[in-house]
Amino acid sequence: MLTDTLIRLFSRDLNALKDEVNLYQEEKNLWIVTKDISNCAGNLCLHLVGNLNHFIGATMGNTGYIRQRELEFSLKDVSREELIKQVDDTIAIVEQTLKSLTQEDLQKEYKRRVSEDTMTTEYFLVHLAMHLAYHLGQINYHRRLLDS
Repeated sequence: MLTDTLIRLFSRDLNALKDEVNLYQEEKNLWIVTKDISNCAGNLCLHLVGNLNHFIGATMGNTGYIRQRELEFSLKDVSREELIKQVDDTIAIVEQTLKSLTQEDLQKEYKRRVSEDTMTTEYFLVHLAMHLAYHLGQINYHRRLLDS
């Protein structure tokens, strides 16, 4: 079933996110922005955690998570240790929630915003996996630029 594949992909990429956070030579570099780089790795990490906890955890898994999206981009200097903990917690929530979904659940209509076309839950989960991969690539590039 697709959920098994998604669990493997989310786990792979979230573990890669932890690796990226740990690979920064200086923890302070996680938070560097310049005129050309508006989102630092720390904020992108918080954004990914918030995004997945909201859409998979709260919306699909009824975890009760309350997203504070503005803080994902405004908080600064969260410790590397805390970022890793949040990613670990997110891995557990994503796996737990995806394991609970049935094939019927995946085919249900999903509408994120009123102005958006509807999609299936399956389609939206694939979108979320691609969103994670996109930002993971940005973080990797950010780290290599700063640590070269």
